[in-house]
Amino acid sequence: MEPTGLITPQPWMTAPSTKAVMDAFRAAGAEARFIGGCVRDAVLGRPAKDIDIATPTEPEQVMELLAAANIYVIPTGIKHGTVTAIVDAHHFEITTLRIDVEHFGRHARVQFTDDWTQDAARRDFTINTLSCDELGNVYDPYDGLADLGKGWVRFVGDAEQRINEDVLRLLRFFRFYAQYGKPPASGRALRACRKLASRLPELSGERVRGELFRILTAPHPADTIFLMRGERVLEFILPEAGDVGRLRMLVWLLERAVKIEGVHIDPVRRLAALLKPDITPEQTAQVAARLKFSNKECAHLLAMCKAEPKISSELSDHELRIHCDKYGNATMVDRALIAWAGELALEAHLPPERTLRWKSMVETARDFVAVSFPLHGQDVLDRGLQRGPQVGALLQQVQSWWREQDFRPDRTECLEQLDALIKARSDGTSS
Repeated sequence: MEPTGLITPQPWMTAPSTKAVMDAFRAAGAEARFIGGCVRDAVLGRPAKDIDIATPTEPEQVMELLAAANIYVIPTGIKHGTVTAIVDAHHFEITTLRIDVEHFGRHARVQFTDDWTQDAARRDFTINTLSCDELGNVYDPYDGLADLGKGWVRFVGDAEQRINEDVLRLLRFFRFYAQYGKPPASGRALRACRKLASRLPELSGERVRGELFRILTAPHPADTIFLMRGERVLEFILPEAGDVGRLRMLVWLLERAVKIEGVHIDPVRRLAALLKPDITPEQTAQVAARLKFSNKECAHLLAMCKAEPKISSELSDHELRIHCDKYGNATMVDRALIAWAGELALEAHLPPERTLRWKSMVETARDFVAVSFPLHGQDVLDRGLQRGPQVGALLQQVQSWWREQDFRPDRTECLEQLDALIKARSDGTSS
């Protein structure tokens, strides 16, 4: 195969750690190329996330030549031809060229080969078949360069067959379309996705969450989510999804309309915006469980999707600060952003004063600094009351009063309020 393109050597290609790995192959007279995502992103001028390398050399020999160059190597998937080289804390996944002999669900029995085109034939999309050498010569067996330029996401070979080999490719299609595609999406790919969408429940929650999060963090996720809904795909992974309008406006707000320092892209916030506004806590918990959320992610999603307190632009700063103290300022920033986006989804052009009010609310919540409530349970016990529910009830009453006073009363004033409550309770009992 002759190279069909050329890219300027990227910083990651000339980095000492990368050169050490490639030099180890060269010293042994073995061929190696960069493969897949790092090449694709270099063509587009995007930063590379992972540096993957392919070689005709079989994995045991790869380990030997790396060891000879004093490079630490781990046999991460040696049965399938993959080892991981580690140089200066940088990880390089190195895979021997292979063909799939037999498929078992998401796994396959492989046979090693020295044919770069055969190896490319087993990959998912044409834009992922690109490889390049250290000089930047690009090898393109399936017209991936042309597809990349046009924004086409095409399966290598028959789309239905490729999804049947690994159903995760169905979600990967929408993920890559969200990140690299331009409309219209491939009709062949969409027909295959629609036909095989009922197989999506076979995937683990972790896999679905990973692909869904990548879709949600793409530049325009609402377009892809809308496409997934139209193709009857979304219902198999997220039947709780609502109108995509609120998600669309949330992304527009933070990426185009306003810049709020300290507020960054968050897939869980975007997911909360996508869910039905009237979703119940039980349904929200089911979403988190199905997608195998961590405890922290689950709590985050539940906090954003609660029906109460109601958030609107009519909320006063004082009320907002009380909510921030109760639920945390990060939660209230997210809830205000989602409520703002929901309002925009219904009324695209808000009056300027309401827009300023929403922005002020987000900034107020962001900048809120919690003040520690100055009383503790012991303060109640020191006044002669017995342990029990009444201790907590009294503290909550004082804390509610303290919040209503905008957190200004100090410990002395809070103790006076506690004494007054105890006296009132005692007078009520005696009478």
